[in-house]
Amino acid sequence: MSKRTIAVLGGTGFIGRHVLARLVRDGHDVIALTRSRERHRDLLVLPGLRLLECDPYDALDLHQALEGCDTVINLVGILNEKGRDGAGFRAAHGELTRRVVAVCNDRGIERFLHMSALRADAANGASHYLRSKGEAEDHIRQEAGAGLLWTIFRPSVVFGRGDGFIERFRSLLRTLPVLPLARPNARFAPVFVTDVATAMAHALDRAESAGVTYQLCGPRVYSLKELVTLIARWSGRRPKIIGLPDGLARMQAAMMDYVPGKPFSTDNFRSLTVHSICEKEAPGLRALDVQPTPLEAIAPAYLAPPHRVVPGTPGASASNRASSASRSDPGSSPSDSQRS
Repeated sequence: MSKRTIAVLGGTGFIGRHVLARLVRDGHDVIALTRSRERHRDLLVLPGLRLLECDPYDALDLHQALEGCDTVINLVGILNEKGRDGAGFRAAHGELTRRVVAVCNDRGIERFLHMSALRADAANGASHYLRSKGEAEDHIRQEAGAGLLWTIFRPSVVFGRGDGFIERFRSLLRTLPVLPLARPNARFAPVFVTDVATAMAHALDRAESAGVTYQLCGPRVYSLKELVTLIARWSGRRPKIIGLPDGLARMQAAMMDYVPGKPFSTDNFRSLTVHSICEKEAPGLRALDVQPTPLEAIAPAYLAPPHRVVPGTPGASASNRASSASRSDPGSSPSDSQRS
Protein backbone atom coordinates (compact mmCIF):
# COMPACT_ATOMS: atom_id res chain seq x y z
CA MET A 1 0.00 0.00 0.00
CA SER A 2 1.42 3.36 -1.02
CA LYS A 3 1.11 6.33 1.31
CA ARG A 4 -1.10 9.10 -0.06
CA THR A 5 -2.00 12.68 0.77
CA ILE A 6 -5.78 12.64 0.73
CA ALA A 7 -8.27 15.50 0.95
CA VAL A 8 -11.75 14.43 2.07
CA LEU A 9 -14.86 16.52 1.42
CA GLY A 10 -17.82 15.59 3.60
CA GLY A 11 -15.57 13.94 6.15
CA THR A 12 -17.41 15.44 9.12
CA GLY A 13 -20.59 13.42 8.50
CA PHE A 14 -21.58 9.92 9.55
CA ILE A 15 -19.87 8.00 6.74
CA GLY A 16 -17.07 10.53 6.52
CA ARG A 17 -15.90 10.00 10.08
CA HIS A 18 -15.51 6.30 9.46
CA VAL A 19 -13.63 6.92 6.22
CA LEU A 20 -11.29 9.39 7.92
CA ALA A 21 -10.54 6.93 10.72
CA ARG A 22 -9.79 4.15 8.26
CA LEU A 23 -7.47 6.30 6.14
CA VAL A 24 -5.58 7.51 9.20
CA ARG A 25 -5.27 3.94 10.45
CA ASP A 26 -3.82 2.94 7.07
CA GLY A 27 -1.08 5.55 7.47
CA HIS A 28 -2.17 8.13 4.91
CA ASP A 29 -1.77 11.88 5.36
CA VAL A 30 -5.39 12.98 5.61
CA ILE A 31 -6.90 16.46 5.31
CA ALA A 32 -10.57 16.90 6.24
CA LEU A 33 -12.08 19.97 4.58
CA THR A 34 -14.78 21.75 6.55
CA ARG A 35 -16.51 25.11 6.50
CA SER A 36 -16.33 25.26 10.33
CA ARG A 37 -13.09 24.02 11.84
CA GLU A 38 -14.11 24.83 15.42
CA ARG A 39 -17.34 22.88 15.13
CA HIS A 40 -15.49 19.68 14.27
CA ARG A 41 -12.36 19.91 16.44
CA ASP A 42 -13.28 16.54 17.97
CA LEU A 43 -11.90 14.94 14.80
CA LEU A 44 -8.42 16.01 15.82
CA VAL A 45 -8.27 12.99 18.12
CA LEU A 46 -7.35 11.08 14.96
CA PRO A 47 -3.55 11.09 14.95
CA GLY A 48 -2.05 13.17 12.17
CA LEU A 49 -5.37 14.35 10.76
CA ARG A 50 -5.39 17.94 9.48
CA LEU A 51 -8.66 19.85 9.75
CA LEU A 52 -8.68 22.59 7.13
CA GLU A 53 -11.31 25.30 6.87
CA CYS A 54 -12.48 25.59 3.27
CA ASP A 55 -15.58 26.55 1.34
CA PRO A 56 -15.74 23.84 -1.36
CA TYR A 57 -18.20 25.94 -3.36
CA ASP A 58 -15.52 28.62 -3.77
CA ALA A 59 -13.26 27.47 -6.64
CA LEU A 60 -10.23 29.50 -5.47
CA ASP A 61 -10.58 28.34 -1.87
CA LEU A 62 -10.86 24.73 -3.03
CA HIS A 63 -7.91 25.08 -5.39
CA GLN A 64 -5.71 26.30 -2.52
CA ALA A 65 -6.96 23.60 -0.14
CA LEU A 66 -5.98 20.80 -2.52
CA GLU A 67 -2.38 21.94 -2.90
CA GLY A 68 -0.02 19.01 -2.38
CA CYS A 69 -2.76 16.37 -2.49
CA ASP A 70 -2.62 13.38 -4.82
CA THR A 71 -6.06 11.99 -3.92
CA VAL A 72 -9.51 13.48 -3.31
CA ILE A 73 -12.53 11.73 -1.81
CA ASN A 74 -15.94 13.39 -2.18
CA LEU A 75 -18.56 12.28 0.34
CA VAL A 76 -20.70 15.41 0.25
CA GLY A 77 -24.42 14.76 0.02
CA ILE A 78 -27.79 15.90 1.35
CA LEU A 79 -31.00 13.93 1.85
CA ASN A 80 -33.27 16.98 1.64
CA GLU A 81 -33.10 20.54 0.38
CA LYS A 82 -34.59 23.75 1.73
CA GLY A 83 -36.80 24.23 -1.30
CA ARG A 84 -38.65 21.71 -3.45
CA ASP A 85 -37.45 22.37 -7.01
CA GLY A 86 -34.21 20.35 -6.93
CA ALA A 87 -31.88 23.37 -6.91
CA GLY A 88 -30.40 22.43 -3.55
CA PHE A 89 -29.69 18.87 -4.68
CA ARG A 90 -28.13 20.05 -7.94
CA ALA A 91 -25.85 22.45 -6.07
CA ALA A 92 -24.72 19.93 -3.42
CA HIS A 93 -24.30 16.99 -5.80
CA GLY A 94 -23.93 17.95 -9.47
CA GLU A 95 -22.45 21.44 -9.34
CA LEU A 96 -20.07 20.76 -6.46
CA THR A 97 -18.81 17.57 -8.09
CA ARG A 98 -18.17 19.39 -11.36
CA ARG A 99 -16.15 22.03 -9.48
CA VAL A 100 -14.14 19.40 -7.59
CA VAL A 101 -13.32 17.46 -10.77
CA ALA A 102 -12.22 20.67 -12.51
CA VAL A 103 -9.85 21.54 -9.66
CA CYS A 104 -8.52 17.97 -9.59
CA ASN A 105 -7.75 18.21 -13.31
CA ASP A 106 -6.08 21.58 -12.87
CA ARG A 107 -4.02 20.40 -9.89
CA GLY A 108 -2.93 17.19 -11.61
CA ILE A 109 -4.49 15.07 -8.86
CA GLU A 110 -4.17 11.36 -9.63
CA ARG A 111 -7.04 9.66 -7.78
CA PHE A 112 -10.69 10.56 -7.14
CA LEU A 113 -13.22 8.54 -5.12
CA HIS A 114 -16.85 9.61 -5.15
CA MET A 115 -19.89 8.61 -3.09
CA SER A 116 -23.10 8.32 -5.09
CA ALA A 117 -26.29 6.30 -4.48
CA LEU A 118 -28.04 3.24 -5.85
CA ARG A 119 -30.43 4.08 -8.70
CA ALA A 120 -28.70 7.39 -9.43
CA ASP A 121 -29.76 8.43 -12.93
CA ALA A 122 -29.49 11.94 -14.39
CA ALA A 123 -32.15 11.37 -17.03
CA ASN A 124 -34.63 9.01 -15.39
CA GLY A 125 -34.02 9.22 -11.63
CA ALA A 126 -37.20 8.94 -9.59
CA SER A 127 -36.41 12.00 -7.45
CA HIS A 128 -34.37 15.20 -7.46
CA TYR A 129 -31.98 13.39 -5.13
CA LEU A 130 -31.37 10.49 -7.53
CA ARG A 131 -31.23 12.70 -10.63
CA SER A 132 -28.68 15.04 -9.03
CA LYS A 133 -26.58 12.06 -7.93
CA GLY A 134 -26.72 10.82 -11.52
CA GLU A 135 -25.65 14.24 -12.80
CA ALA A 136 -22.62 14.09 -10.51
CA GLU A 137 -21.67 10.68 -11.91
CA ASP A 138 -22.04 11.97 -15.47
CA HIS A 139 -19.78 14.93 -14.70
CA ILE A 140 -17.10 12.58 -13.43
CA ARG A 141 -17.25 10.21 -16.40
CA GLN A 142 -17.34 13.00 -18.98
CA GLU A 143 -15.03 15.60 -17.47
CA ALA A 144 -12.29 13.73 -15.60
CA GLY A 145 -9.02 14.24 -17.44
CA ALA A 146 -6.85 11.39 -18.67
CA GLY A 147 -4.66 11.63 -15.57
CA LEU A 148 -7.51 11.49 -13.04
CA LEU A 149 -8.42 7.92 -12.14
CA TRP A 150 -11.91 7.82 -10.63
CA THR A 151 -14.01 5.27 -8.76
CA ILE A 152 -17.70 5.66 -7.87
CA PHE A 153 -19.50 3.97 -4.97
CA ARG A 154 -23.26 3.43 -4.89
CA PRO A 155 -24.41 2.24 -1.45
CA SER A 156 -27.83 1.15 -0.29
CA VAL A 157 -28.90 2.58 3.07
CA VAL A 158 -25.82 2.74 5.33
CA PHE A 159 -26.21 1.71 8.97
CA GLY A 160 -24.12 2.01 12.11
CA ARG A 161 -24.22 3.76 15.45
CA GLY A 162 -25.30 7.36 14.82
CA ASP A 163 -26.68 6.74 11.32
CA GLY A 164 -29.43 8.89 9.86
CA PHE A 165 -31.82 6.10 8.85
CA ILE A 166 -32.23 3.38 11.46
CA GLU A 167 -31.78 5.75 14.38
CA ARG A 168 -34.34 8.14 12.88
CA PHE A 169 -36.94 5.40 13.00
CA ARG A 170 -35.91 4.51 16.55
CA SER A 171 -36.58 8.12 17.55
CA LEU A 172 -40.01 8.03 15.91
CA LEU A 173 -40.85 4.75 17.59
CA ARG A 174 -40.10 6.25 21.01
CA THR A 175 -42.96 8.72 20.65
CA LEU A 176 -45.49 7.16 18.25
CA PRO A 177 -47.65 4.21 19.33
CA VAL A 178 -48.90 4.01 15.74
CA LEU A 179 -46.49 4.55 12.84
CA PRO A 180 -48.02 5.30 9.41
CA LEU A 181 -45.41 4.09 6.92
CA ALA A 182 -45.07 5.28 3.33
CA ARG A 183 -43.97 2.74 0.72
CA PRO A 184 -43.82 -0.18 3.20
CA ASN A 185 -42.75 -2.60 0.46
CA ALA A 186 -39.76 -0.54 -0.69
CA ARG A 187 -36.71 -2.77 -0.55
CA PHE A 188 -33.26 -2.11 0.90
CA ALA A 189 -30.02 -4.04 1.45
CA PRO A 190 -28.50 -2.18 4.44
CA VAL A 191 -24.71 -1.98 4.35
CA PHE A 192 -22.51 -1.52 7.42
CA VAL A 193 -20.64 1.79 7.49
CA THR A 194 -17.33 0.11 8.39
CA ASP A 195 -17.68 -2.09 5.28
CA VAL A 196 -18.19 1.03 3.15
CA ALA A 197 -15.07 2.68 4.60
CA THR A 198 -13.05 -0.50 4.10
CA ALA A 199 -14.19 -0.81 0.48
CA MET A 200 -13.06 2.74 -0.25
CA ALA A 201 -9.73 2.15 1.43
CA HIS A 202 -9.15 -1.05 -0.56
CA ALA A 203 -10.04 0.65 -3.84
CA LEU A 204 -7.34 3.29 -3.45
CA ASP A 205 -4.42 1.12 -4.48
CA ARG A 206 -6.16 -1.21 -6.91
CA ALA A 207 -5.54 -0.32 -10.53
CA GLU A 208 -8.53 -2.42 -11.56
CA SER A 209 -10.89 -0.18 -9.56
CA ALA A 210 -10.22 2.86 -11.78
CA GLY A 211 -13.22 3.68 -13.95
CA VAL A 212 -15.44 1.24 -12.01
CA THR A 213 -18.77 1.90 -10.28
CA TYR A 214 -19.25 -0.34 -7.23
CA GLN A 215 -22.66 -1.13 -5.77
CA LEU A 216 -22.45 -1.61 -2.00
CA CYS A 217 -25.08 -3.75 -0.29
CA GLY A 218 -25.37 -5.88 2.80
CA PRO A 219 -26.03 -9.62 2.59
CA ARG A 220 -29.82 -9.47 3.00
CA VAL A 221 -32.72 -7.57 1.40
CA TYR A 222 -35.56 -6.24 3.58
CA SER A 223 -38.78 -4.39 2.91
CA LEU A 224 -39.09 -1.06 4.70
CA LYS A 225 -41.81 -2.51 6.93
CA GLU A 226 -39.57 -5.46 7.83
CA LEU A 227 -36.78 -3.05 8.74
CA VAL A 228 -39.00 -0.87 10.92
CA THR A 229 -40.43 -3.97 12.62
CA LEU A 230 -36.90 -5.14 13.45
CA ILE A 231 -35.91 -1.69 14.71
CA ALA A 232 -38.96 -1.67 16.98
CA ARG A 233 -38.16 -5.14 18.33
CA TRP A 234 -34.51 -4.34 18.99
CA SER A 235 -35.48 -1.03 20.61
CA GLY A 236 -37.95 -2.72 22.94
CA ARG A 237 -40.99 -1.07 21.31
CA ARG A 238 -44.28 -2.55 20.16
CA PRO A 239 -45.93 0.02 17.90
CA LYS A 240 -48.63 -0.64 15.38
CA ILE A 241 -47.07 -0.17 11.93
CA ILE A 242 -49.58 0.74 9.23
CA GLY A 243 -48.52 0.68 5.59
CA LEU A 244 -50.03 3.66 3.76
CA PRO A 245 -51.41 3.49 0.21
CA ASP A 246 -49.51 5.77 -2.15
CA GLY A 247 -52.24 8.42 -2.22
CA LEU A 248 -52.13 8.91 1.54
CA ALA A 249 -48.34 8.61 1.58
CA ARG A 250 -48.05 11.44 -0.95
CA MET A 251 -50.31 13.60 1.24
CA GLN A 252 -48.18 12.76 4.29
CA ALA A 253 -45.01 13.71 2.41
CA ALA A 254 -46.53 16.95 1.08
CA MET A 255 -47.47 18.05 4.61
CA MET A 256 -44.06 17.14 6.00
CA ASP A 257 -42.35 19.21 3.30
CA TYR A 258 -43.12 22.15 5.58
CA VAL A 259 -42.05 20.57 8.88
CA PRO A 260 -38.72 21.98 10.17
CA GLY A 261 -35.92 19.56 9.43
CA LYS A 262 -38.06 17.64 6.90
CA PRO A 263 -38.15 14.22 8.59
CA PHE A 264 -39.90 13.02 5.43
CA SER A 265 -40.51 14.82 2.14
CA THR A 266 -42.05 14.47 -1.28
CA ASP A 267 -38.59 13.86 -2.70
CA ASN A 268 -37.98 11.10 -0.12
CA PHE A 269 -41.27 9.51 -1.18
CA ARG A 270 -40.21 9.57 -4.82
CA SER A 271 -36.86 7.95 -3.95
CA LEU A 272 -38.78 5.15 -2.22
CA THR A 273 -40.58 4.28 -5.45
CA VAL A 274 -37.44 2.45 -6.63
CA HIS A 275 -35.77 -0.35 -4.69
CA SER A 276 -32.35 0.39 -3.15
CA ILE A 277 -30.81 -3.01 -3.87
CA CYS A 278 -27.75 -4.10 -5.82
CA GLU A 279 -27.77 -5.75 -9.23
CA LYS A 280 -26.41 -9.27 -9.06
CA GLU A 281 -23.89 -8.78 -11.85
CA ALA A 282 -22.54 -5.44 -10.55
CA PRO A 283 -19.16 -5.35 -8.75
CA GLY A 284 -19.61 -4.78 -5.04
CA LEU A 285 -18.04 -5.34 -1.64
CA ARG A 286 -16.69 -8.80 -2.40
CA ALA A 287 -14.91 -7.49 -5.51
CA LEU A 288 -12.94 -5.33 -3.05
CA ASP A 289 -12.33 -8.23 -0.64
CA VAL A 290 -14.91 -7.03 1.90
CA GLN A 291 -17.25 -9.58 3.44
CA PRO A 292 -20.67 -7.90 3.93
CA THR A 293 -21.72 -7.61 7.58
CA PRO A 294 -25.30 -8.61 8.47
CA LEU A 295 -27.52 -5.97 10.01
CA GLU A 296 -28.45 -8.44 12.76
CA ALA A 297 -24.81 -8.68 13.84
CA ILE A 298 -24.53 -4.98 14.67
CA ALA A 299 -27.81 -3.07 15.06
CA PRO A 300 -29.38 -4.93 18.03
CA ALA A 301 -26.48 -3.93 20.29
CA TYR A 302 -26.75 -0.18 19.70
CA LEU A 303 -30.55 -0.07 19.48
CA ALA A 304 -31.34 -2.11 22.59
CA PRO A 305 -32.38 -0.25 25.77
CA PRO A 306 -29.62 -0.16 28.42
CA HIS A 307 -28.98 -3.43 30.28
CA ARG A 308 -31.33 -5.37 28.03
CA VAL A 309 -30.61 -8.13 25.53
CA VAL A 310 -33.41 -8.32 22.98
CA PRO A 311 -34.76 -11.88 22.60
CA GLY A 312 -33.92 -13.57 19.32
CA THR A 313 -30.84 -11.43 18.59
CA PRO A 314 -27.12 -12.26 18.76
CA GLY A 315 -26.98 -10.53 22.17
CA ALA A 316 -23.57 -10.28 23.77
CA SER A 317 -21.63 -11.18 20.63
CA ALA A 318 -23.35 -8.40 18.70
CA SER A 319 -22.69 -5.99 21.54
CA ASN A 320 -19.00 -6.82 21.54
CA ARG A 321 -18.74 -6.46 17.77
CA ALA A 322 -20.59 -3.15 17.66
CA SER A 323 -18.51 -1.78 20.52
CA SER A 324 -15.32 -2.84 18.75
CA ALA A 325 -16.46 -1.16 15.54
CA SER A 326 -17.28 2.04 17.41
CA ARG A 327 -13.82 2.10 19.00
CA SER A 328 -12.03 1.63 15.69
CA ASP A 329 -14.15 4.15 13.76
CA PRO A 330 -15.32 7.25 15.64
CA GLY A 331 -18.48 7.80 13.60
CA SER A 332 -21.00 8.29 16.36
CA SER A 333 -22.50 11.64 15.41
CA PRO A 334 -25.52 12.09 13.12
CA SER A 335 -24.88 12.36 9.41
CA ASP A 336 -24.55 15.86 8.02
CA SER A 337 -22.87 14.98 4.77
CA GLN A 338 -24.11 11.73 3.24
CA ARG A 339 -27.01 9.22 2.91
CA SER A 340 -27.18 6.46 5.20
